[in-house]
Amino acid sequence: MISIEAFIFVAMSDKLYIYNSLTREKTVFEPLNPPFVGMYVCGPTVYNEVHLGNLRTFISFDLIYRWLTARGYKVRYVRNITDVGHLENDADEGEDKISKRARLEQLEPMEIAQKYSNRFHEVLSLFRCIPPSIEPTATGHIIEQIELIQAILSKGLAYEVNGSIYFDVKKYAEHNHYGILSGRNIEELLSGTRNLDGQDEKRNPLDFALWKKADPSHIMRWPSPWGNGFPGWHLECSAMSTKYLGTTFDIHGGGMDLKFPHHECEIAQHCAAHGSMPVKYWIHGNMLTLNGKKMSKSDGNFVLPFDLINGTPPLVDKPYSPLSIRFFMLQAHYGSTLDLSMEALGAADKAFKRLQQSVKDLSEIQPGDTLADFDIGKWTDACQAAMNDDFNSPVLIANLFEAVKIINACKDKSKSLDKQQLAILKEHIQLYFYQVLGLDETASGVVESEMMNGIMQLILELRKTAREQKDWKTSDKIRDTLQSLKITIKDGKEGSTWQINN
Repeated sequence: MISIEAFIFVAMSDKLYIYNSLTREKTVFEPLNPPFVGMYVCGPTVYNEVHLGNLRTFISFDLIYRWLTARGYKVRYVRNITDVGHLENDADEGEDKISKRARLEQLEPMEIAQKYSNRFHEVLSLFRCIPPSIEPTATGHIIEQIELIQAILSKGLAYEVNGSIYFDVKKYAEHNHYGILSGRNIEELLSGTRNLDGQDEKRNPLDFALWKKADPSHIMRWPSPWGNGFPGWHLECSAMSTKYLGTTFDIHGGGMDLKFPHHECEIAQHCAAHGSMPVKYWIHGNMLTLNGKKMSKSDGNFVLPFDLINGTPPLVDKPYSPLSIRFFMLQAHYGSTLDLSMEALGAADKAFKRLQQSVKDLSEIQPGDTLADFDIGKWTDACQAAMNDDFNSPVLIANLFEAVKIINACKDKSKSLDKQQLAILKEHIQLYFYQVLGLDETASGVVESEMMNGIMQLILELRKTAREQKDWKTSDKIRDTLQSLKITIKDGKEGSTWQINN
């Protein structure tokens, strides 16, 4: 029998290829200090619920984290929480997103940050995302951000205006490539920007805020050498990644939409302060689209995870389990665009349940003598090669379905595997299905969610029957009891749905 430890040895002996957004090519992954790997992923701005587009990014990097760990690397995974400094429209003007939400909900900004941080963790737990090694917050690292600004100022690559500090992109570009990650050049960027109207504090439109002076009404503010204010959005990731992973680390990840300007500004800040590139491999997850358009809260084109879990109409036709949704996302490569439709989700749900059942059936299969025409070594090599090819989960899943054919043949006793073949198959299915793809239904939160959906569907059916029989007393009792438990029923043309209120 091949042990997991033996598998790791084999995997580490084979090369892992990663598409590096910086070099725009797939290259061999060579950590700076093997077997240690430092990975930083941009986390959420906690002013609202995490939507499915955000969730896809975090599931993608959960897959990457799992495979690096399965290969035997000791990964320090850092994922931040943005709880200050992210202004509307990702610009250096407008209201802080968290402060604005706090005003709308009539709460303190830190209450908003805590509320949506809790919800974020709840959602990621349901979808089987392993927590990061470190999860720093922007507000917890104000001192580090001020120190980083001082380092940039000392190099003459930032300037102060009325208590605000701005990064001087044009001066930085005299000796550095601003646009190295996104493939843009400074001349094109400058020609594509508006002229300053005399009211803007910046020297040129490309400059970005490192520190913003807080007006008297701004609640989230801290003292600094330049007066009371708050850090710019781009600054926190540079400060926190450096603190926990060093001035140069292995992997920086995030959504494709962060490549410019956020990650571009991170590179500029770091190079200005430390004189070196911060990251060896940049990895960007692609978008989850809805109706062919980018999923975005600000545009109103988004779906929340609980819309799918609860089967909320009109978009969703029925409830889907978190694991079915995770499987749907893993069926596409993290670097490709994935469009959400009920047809595609329904097909993924059926495929996942088929695979899930075969994994369960495998545990009951016994070795036999009528050997199947199945090259177990070739199959394990193919699974490993898929994940070593830039974490290619769709190819891995296709290989798992090849194993389903053999499992079904063994189940109906038309074929069988000998003791060694069966042991290898069971061990690798365990590795890929549960550990790498993270499709473990026994995980905390997943079983509870499945059970809750089943119970609520039964309750809604009982209420529907009571209403059809004009038994309003029973119908109202069901509704009122659920309301006391903070569960709201909504009746519509497509039927009744439910949701848990915060």
